[in-house]
Amino acid sequence: MDKCRINIAVIEPSAIIYEGLSNILLQEGCSHYNIYHFDNIEEISCEIPTGKIDLVIANPALIKGNIKTFNSQKRTGNSVPWVALIYSFFEKEIVDLFDTVIQITDSPEAITRTIHNLISLKCQCKTESREQLTPRETDVLKHLVQGMSNKEIADQLNISIHTVVSHRKNIVQKTGIKSQSGLTIYAISNNIINIEDYQE
Repeated sequence: MDKCRINIAVIEPSAIIYEGLSNILLQEGCSHYNIYHFDNIEEISCEIPTGKIDLVIANPALIKGNIKTFNSQKRTGNSVPWVALIYSFFEKEIVDLFDTVIQITDSPEAITRTIHNLISLKCQCKTESREQLTPRETDVLKHLVQGMSNKEIADQLNISIHTVVSHRKNIVQKTGIKSQSGLTIYAISNNIINIEDYQE
């Protein structure tokens, strides 16, 4: 395994969940992650035997009806850790098949710490402690993840468009996240919004 290049497979059908998780790992973690998206467990069968994948993060819902394939994949890449990405209820028997669990509501720091621990990587990169959003920036973020425009947010919060733009710049600077999907995951992870309101 290349010490400075870690290949992570994310098996997750939801594009918004995948993009948000990727943003968290790339922004909060070190920049040596390559993250690949797969829609189902069968798609990585060609990658694990060749040693291309160092860690797998998977939605347990995709495993539930496919345990035989899951166990086969785990045996094939017996040193590759599997992480369950949990954002709804799953039976303990399914979750116990994984090496560990990350919850969608975990903080970005907790998620990256779990990944770092699993791959036993002595990361030389410094994870910068990020500033907290102000209450007004949090208000703007809530409206951003709803897909509202600057003008709509300005009207809703009774502030100028210029102020909204300024808050948006601060949000990007403080979170390090630019995409709406990434900001949505950030908002969920930090309990700013409820995931139930934004599920597809």
